[in-house]
Amino acid sequence: MAAEKKEKELNGLKRLFNSYKVICIVDMLKMPTKQMQLIKKSLGDRALVKISKNSLVEIAMKESNKDLAGYLPRQPALVFTNLDPFVFFKEVNGMRFKTYAKEGYIATEDAVVNPGPTELLPGPAISELQKVGIIAGVEGGKIAVKKTSTILKRGQEVTKEIAGVLRKLKMQVAEIKLNVNVIFDGMLYGKDTLELVEAYPRELKEAFNQALNLSVAISYPTRESIKYLLMKAYQRGKALEGKIGG
Repeated sequence: MAAEKKEKELNGLKRLFNSYKVICIVDMLKMPTKQMQLIKKSLGDRALVKISKNSLVEIAMKESNKDLAGYLPRQPALVFTNLDPFVFFKEVNGMRFKTYAKEGYIATEDAVVNPGPTELLPGPAISELQKVGIIAGVEGGKIAVKKTSTILKRGQEVTKEIAGVLRKLKMQVAEIKLNVNVIFDGMLYGKDTLELVEAYPRELKEAFNQALNLSVAISYPTRESIKYLLMKAYQRGKALEGKIGG
């Protein structure tokens, strides 16, 4: 990079570090360009995604008094925003896009191939399908799947053969999302902390349900449990009435 261009890039980075309240460092490893463009489009003008050389990013961080160089992955991107860190994380964590699974990908769901025609012409493709456990034949000049087959289980690693078959069948089973390392707004938030924005409401709801069940079980009246206790008392009363009447 020419000295003038390098200086311009560095100054641009420093302006961004000093202009935005929130800085997000993400790992771009295995992030397809198409999906990254979709994420940028979804964020709109609420966030700015910047990719630059690590060396320039580190200098810009140092000169902007942002001690974040130690959190840079090998292939980083910076996202600048003024959104609340947890609001931003919840939004980008919900942006998930489908793509073709590559060799080594760990499946997040089963890959089930249903019976029916494909667009594949007879030939070597039949052997490729059969090799991964798909029963196929020829119908109307095209390869057709004869029986439902699960060729990939959740948690299983994608082999080269399975990746090739999934692509031939146009099955996108890989899930892509923005891999957030840390978010900084004066305080540093790691992924474990950021994920509480989704985990905490679930845990709170579970705790409430457990407390409600306990309250009903020991007949301890509260504003939340009183209607269940009244129903419980009514049902017991009806049962007792049935026994006395008998």
